[in-house]
Amino acid sequence: MPAPGPRLAEVSELLITLDSKAAEPLHRQLYRGIREAILTGRLPAGVRVPSTRRLAEDLGVSRSTVLLVFDQLVAEGYIVGAVGSGSYVARLIPDHLLQARRETAAPPPREPVAPRIAPRNRELRQFLRVPSGLYPGAFYTGVPPVDEFPWSLWSRLAARSYRRIPRNQLYHGSAAGYLPLREAIVAQLAASRGVRCSPDQVIVVSSAQEALELVCRVLVSPGDAVWFEDPGYNGSRAALTIAGARIVPVPTDREGMIVERGIAIEPRAGLALVTPSHQYPSGVTLSLERRLALLQWANQTGAWIVEDDYDSEYRYAGRPLTALQGLDSAGRVLYIGTFNKTLFPALRLGYVVAPEPLIEWLLPMRRIGGQHASPLDQMTLADFMAEGHYARHLRRLRVVCKERRDTLLAAVTREFPTLLEIADAETGLHTVGWLPPGVSDRQISAAAREQGVDTVALSTLYIGPVPRPGLLLGYGGLTPPAIDDGMRRLAAAVRSLGLPL
Repeated sequence: MPAPGPRLAEVSELLITLDSKAAEPLHRQLYRGIREAILTGRLPAGVRVPSTRRLAEDLGVSRSTVLLVFDQLVAEGYIVGAVGSGSYVARLIPDHLLQARRETAAPPPREPVAPRIAPRNRELRQFLRVPSGLYPGAFYTGVPPVDEFPWSLWSRLAARSYRRIPRNQLYHGSAAGYLPLREAIVAQLAASRGVRCSPDQVIVVSSAQEALELVCRVLVSPGDAVWFEDPGYNGSRAALTIAGARIVPVPTDREGMIVERGIAIEPRAGLALVTPSHQYPSGVTLSLERRLALLQWANQTGAWIVEDDYDSEYRYAGRPLTALQGLDSAGRVLYIGTFNKTLFPALRLGYVVAPEPLIEWLLPMRRIGGQHASPLDQMTLADFMAEGHYARHLRRLRVVCKERRDTLLAAVTREFPTLLEIADAETGLHTVGWLPPGVSDRQISAAAREQGVDTVALSTLYIGPVPRPGLLLGYGGLTPPAIDDGMRRLAAAVRSLGLPL
């Protein structure tokens, strides 16, 4: 007897129509309709077909007509009957019928039509990559040591969340996020980053990228001037482009964004986007003098500052400077953070800390953009933080990532004694391998992809002139053996271009 399959709920799903005025008899029309549905796959092999009584009622024909059709389909091997169970599409159909099925199912070729794409999206496509979603290899940036995550502990906490979730959390939820998680975020930021805020100033989102897009929806109008670090993160550049901002590239040096240059280029910009704790991609830290200058400029002009603190938890020497938000006495800074770079990327939880007057504007936009993050994941993370597991996990990650950073530095020295220069590798999950002037980092990046190595050419992150080429080398998500292997393959790619190492 065939295994029971899902029963089609409605005959209309078969798209069978009968015409009582047609010259062709009704039973032939019905036979042809069911046979075509089987051959084209609308009635898959093994599926249970509607009963003869149901078909007769729905199609408005006599049951004897339907029985006649079923008898013929059974005789030809299209359907099989099972006593007490109904009739099913045959699992084995002769080869010549399968060929007919392929010919019937194949749609006629169509001339491809070029889609109409907004011009700004064509611009975005030039500098955005679409990740495959698979495990990233060497030297993909922004990935934490997922292999070090305490999965068994997290699983127990998640199971507990499922058991005790309040029924009111099964609805749309608060646009701001789960209150105990927001309280835990406030405590963590106060202790580690000097951020001063209340839970009412915290909005939980899926990522730092979503936080920035949310801020842009509220604060950026088409044509507004926005300071942007040059070089800078292409994801942030994309968010500003989508918002219609007029991006003002402000050069950076070893002390971060050159604030006086920004003032000279566009003093009346309405917003500045900065990564002060670990400038992306160069890795430098915005000096205290420039932090104070940036805050003074924002206070005097009424501009907003977006502080993207995407991976400041990873610091291997000394203590980081207090966050800009903690130094801000005028309420001009929006602080963005993420758990996707300290726990695991699939978690999709981040947050934005905003001045109180902006919350009433951000929350409605949050509901438009995505309602809320998963309450169950928020509950689990809140417990993970409140019970001290998060702080212990961060301490563990700093040790692990420092070891991986050291492995990378040793591998660069071994494989590239003269070509690559590493500097400013005291923070974060990636560093920059600087190349000599005149060497094409894009050519090396393309050759590296042929070797299975993903390293971003630094020149692709500049808007203005490129003072020096380089390669981004992420190491956080790689074990030491994977780092060594990736560096050997990168060296092979460089040798294939005839460049000295």
